[in-house]
Amino acid sequence: MKKRNFLKTSTLLLASQYLSPMGGLSKTMQEGPLKNWAGNLTYNSKGLDKPKDLDELASLVKASSSIKPLGTMHSFNPVADTYSRHVSQAEVEERINISAQNQTVTLNGRVQYGVLAKRLQEGGFALHNLASLPHISVAGACATGTHGSGDQNGNLSSSVVALEMLTADGSRVRLSKDQHVGRFNGTVVNLGALGVVTRMTLRILPTFEVVQHVYEELPLRALEEHFEEVFGAAYSVSLFTDWQNESINQVWLKFKVLEGRIPRINKELFGARISENHLHPIKEISPENCTPQRGELGPWHERLPHFKMDFTPSSGEELQSEYFVPRKHAMDAIRAIYRMGNEIYPHLLISEIRSISADRLWLSPAYGRDSIAIHFTWKQDWKNVQKLLPKIEQALLPYQVRPHWGKLFTLGYKHLNEQYERMEDFRDLMQEYDPKGKFLNPFLEKNILGKG
Repeated sequence: MKKRNFLKTSTLLLASQYLSPMGGLSKTMQEGPLKNWAGNLTYNSKGLDKPKDLDELASLVKASSSIKPLGTMHSFNPVADTYSRHVSQAEVEERINISAQNQTVTLNGRVQYGVLAKRLQEGGFALHNLASLPHISVAGACATGTHGSGDQNGNLSSSVVALEMLTADGSRVRLSKDQHVGRFNGTVVNLGALGVVTRMTLRILPTFEVVQHVYEELPLRALEEHFEEVFGAAYSVSLFTDWQNESINQVWLKFKVLEGRIPRINKELFGARISENHLHPIKEISPENCTPQRGELGPWHERLPHFKMDFTPSSGEELQSEYFVPRKHAMDAIRAIYRMGNEIYPHLLISEIRSISADRLWLSPAYGRDSIAIHFTWKQDWKNVQKLLPKIEQALLPYQVRPHWGKLFTLGYKHLNEQYERMEDFRDLMQEYDPKGKFLNPFLEKNILGKG
């Protein structure tokens, strides 16, 4: 059996349980030491508090010397870890209030995207985008700069127009995009460093429908020659690759449908052929848990994610890394990774390449630049993955690389500090809202403060 086929076959024995939407930290709370969703990280917390309301939450925050908010535990690194105790809003009453007049929705800190999306759809509204997985919490996703795809689509944080949080002394601070222009941009992607976000207001728009098609085997040369056309081919575009054979395995195109006018679909896309079957990003895996393809019309929230909202296993044994580069460097960065393809392949499940438009949020990986994100879903083999990451990062250093804050990376403080021109301003916010370091943890001390 050829090496490639052997590796693919052995991967599939494991991967059928991977690349799936996750369950969150909900009413069925974990007992004993807390682990993240993937199971690769055991938190150092000494306990988990679950207040019933915001008054109880404020009292907990005020009385604690060290505390950290915990969402759906989908981060793969210790960005949400704590020296002392975690606090979850999972048992605070869920609140979602839609304002049709203002075209906004206000929700509290426990709400997950899947829940929010269904409520919006029922009211005739939508969000501009969703991530690949719809089960992550809104507050947690925004705090780490999580995103979907689309040349004109900012990350999920870019739809936030106001937020409320409990700061270290237990007081409530409310900031809005209109009234606190500069400061507000520093608080949305906050890494849990400024307080506990208890309420958010997001910009919404009228509901819309989407059709999804998948193309197979796009030659890498065709992507290089037609990069703008490929990523501009639909409302949301995702490329899936295993970095082999100078080819993109799959191109997922999600077309926005307005007034029932379904766009004309070509059978080929620069050499890639349209699939006649529904596909999983790893072709050999059953697509039963993926959102419908082949042009089946459906509402935005049932097409923009790659995976169905009603499929939520409790865990997924995988690791994830993701790196953002300016769009102008995209093909150079992609080519650099292809040159490492044979080294990466044995440890990889699949990679996804997406586009994100620029924003003004200080710690957003897309701050100030249209970006391309290169995502790696790894087998849960940290021994080998941790050897690969520095090599991948070294290959991407010439291209102003920024890592996803909630995924695995080894880039150091010096590089991060150079890549974020508002980093010092963010540290000033940390000092103002949390002068004694109540929300600090090793991740923040290492990557934001440059200690250790």
